[in-house]
Amino acid sequence: MSVNKPHPRQAAALRKRPSTLLNTSASTAMAVSLASLALAPMAAHAQEQKPAAESQLETVKVISTALEANPNAEPGVPYKAKYSGDERHKRALADTAQNIQVLTKAQIEDSGYTDLREILDAQPGITLGTGENGNAFGDRYIIRGQEARSDVFVDGLRDPGMSIRESFATEQIEISKGPNSSFAGRGTSGGAVNSVTKQASTDYSYTRLSTGFGTDKHTRLTLDTNQVVNADLAVRANLLYGYEEIPDRSPTDRERKGLALSGFWAATDKLDVTLDYYGLEADDNPDMGGFLVGTVPKRKPAKDVPVYAQDNDFLSSDVDIVSARLRYQFDQDTRITNLTRVGQADNGYVVTGARAASFGANDPRAGASTITLSTHQGWQEVEYFVNQTNLHLDRVLGGLKHEFIFGLEYSDHSVLNGVYNVANSGQNCITGNTATANNAWCASGAGGATVNGLNSLMNRQISRGAWDIDWNVKTVSLSAMDTVDLNDKWTAFGGLRWDRYEFDTTTISRGLTKRYEYSDSMWNGHLGLSYKIRPDANVYFSYATASDINGGESDVGSSCGYGGICVDDSNGVAIADSKPEKTQSIELGTKWNLMGEKLLLSAALFQITKSDVMESAPSGSGYESSGALNTGKNRVHGLELALTGLITPQLTAQAGVAFMKSKVLESNVAANEGKTLSNFADNSAFAQLKYQATDKFALGAAAKYEGRKYAGQPDSAAGFNADGLYTQPVPSYTVLDLFASYRVNKNMDVRLNVGNVTDKDYYLAAYRSGSFLYMGDARNARVTLNYDF
Repeated sequence: MSVNKPHPRQAAALRKRPSTLLNTSASTAMAVSLASLALAPMAAHAQEQKPAAESQLETVKVISTALEANPNAEPGVPYKAKYSGDERHKRALADTAQNIQVLTKAQIEDSGYTDLREILDAQPGITLGTGENGNAFGDRYIIRGQEARSDVFVDGLRDPGMSIRESFATEQIEISKGPNSSFAGRGTSGGAVNSVTKQASTDYSYTRLSTGFGTDKHTRLTLDTNQVVNADLAVRANLLYGYEEIPDRSPTDRERKGLALSGFWAATDKLDVTLDYYGLEADDNPDMGGFLVGTVPKRKPAKDVPVYAQDNDFLSSDVDIVSARLRYQFDQDTRITNLTRVGQADNGYVVTGARAASFGANDPRAGASTITLSTHQGWQEVEYFVNQTNLHLDRVLGGLKHEFIFGLEYSDHSVLNGVYNVANSGQNCITGNTATANNAWCASGAGGATVNGLNSLMNRQISRGAWDIDWNVKTVSLSAMDTVDLNDKWTAFGGLRWDRYEFDTTTISRGLTKRYEYSDSMWNGHLGLSYKIRPDANVYFSYATASDINGGESDVGSSCGYGGICVDDSNGVAIADSKPEKTQSIELGTKWNLMGEKLLLSAALFQITKSDVMESAPSGSGYESSGALNTGKNRVHGLELALTGLITPQLTAQAGVAFMKSKVLESNVAANEGKTLSNFADNSAFAQLKYQATDKFALGAAAKYEGRKYAGQPDSAAGFNADGLYTQPVPSYTVLDLFASYRVNKNMDVRLNVGNVTDKDYYLAAYRSGSFLYMGDARNARVTLNYDF
């Protein structure tokens, strides 16, 4: 029978104070070990006592793994999380009737990845897409074939800004696979991403300083310090500075500056308070990568594309977030939690795109091939307020213990989008057939040679312009959840959520201002049932639903089919007459928590069906806004396998593979039916292995594989031609990374990361026209020195 242990992040009243902890033999061993090693990274574990007749304790064994500040971690297993960071999940992850993939801080650090986009791209079942018009702050995450770029959460609350997201303040990243609306609200058709942040703790004090350097002028400095003021008060700070040129694509570069502060106060034995601040400044001169050339079926990425980014290109995010958490424990079976957050983000970009072209008929070089440049830009101001309250009630009803959670949430999200005034001069070629003067910027001449001064060719003058989309959504949500052990083998979970939202968006296009207002309600639910086939293994079944609103994406206005507002103006159909997009998912899975809970194996069969999908209208339909209401339907089914933890005492692993198929079932364009979804890879896999060769030396490798996919419009068929052949292919790829670490002494260790060891050219995503083809990083090497005070 499973034991319902208190969640490690419950109120301070349920946690023992450090002085009390010292009274236990295991904690005494921990204290002695910490003192003797001067807070060096390790974890001390005391073995159980022998029977009383022995009157002697076994030797305490010190395991040379990093001291784990993450309260959700599995002790002694750096890649395995025991609990979700969202305390609404009442059971350990191994006993949760849902596929939740967790990336721990240790696994992320070993991988060498730092931005959320590159972290998620490595995971099976997740692909990337490009934003509308190459919208750089609209990086798109696609989970099980479903759009998820607006389904990113921080500590359980939606993060509405399309910002650059860094990992320096991240304790673990949780990817919930399948509809997640009962927890997360609107959207979340294929799942959701939740970043669990580093928070202050009264458990112990420590300071870790990390400094990194490497190829491509890579520099990265981080500081993570937690200081216990007394038994009831602690503060924590995380600082970041990072800079690097994009490997093999200089002079494009990335710069990061970050600060995260957290304070914890146990005001009484029943009440504790946590206050957090998160700030990030990210400033890049981005590389938009390559482009596709040729005709199907031989269409492929162009070779030897020069670095065409202009000197004054930029991609920036400036984020400030303040959060307050309160937990009050009425008694052992009743507590209430409240989380309030106020945030703002300023995002902006002016970037250069490139594509293959031919010189026009009026050019003496007519018919010769070249590369032409284009401008893509926009800015975004995000402001949001959210308050979430959860009442946790453990009650015995009908002889069974029910763990109820009743939630109330209010959110107010506002996003103002605009444009920059960009003046370019210095056109150097003619590509239009009717042009009588230079009308384009060519990166190469007729012979293919790169022009001189390429990075200043367009001679840009940039100023901030007017807004064109004012997007606002206010939502009130009520939820109820229950987890109950029916007997010593069966556990059931049920969740129900009601969202009432008010949508208010104004768009300005070609001098015409339109305002769209409507309100509606959505009901969604989640049922899970697990059966324990042995003490360390179970099988489970889950059914979940999700809904998304018309116009749910904040940065695309009335671009119907990209998540913008769909309105049939020509027939007088009001926006309120559209139905929310609906998703249903069924999943059958099994989890095996082996080797004393050190190794978790899981498998899941699933099917997701999305209906009432908003689509772009067919050409010539007469729809003024190019919208079609609730005309689409698609399906994704597949199998996911995963392994996380210790394979042997020396070998740690995280690995997974996804085999999937997608199909458009219904569309307002008949030819779409039967086609695969855009930006969807049938197969993907990831494996990261770390071998502890000696007490001091470890080495590891990570490999990611993603099958071929095809670009196109979200939630619809990948682009294809009159012959039915897909026109925008993104080739499959396999990338290998290596890393190694060495403990110099009790306070210091060093890690080497070599990314893309074989220096493979690979591509993450393509725009539907093929004129953008995001490139993965070329081979790079990084050395990180960690020092513990």
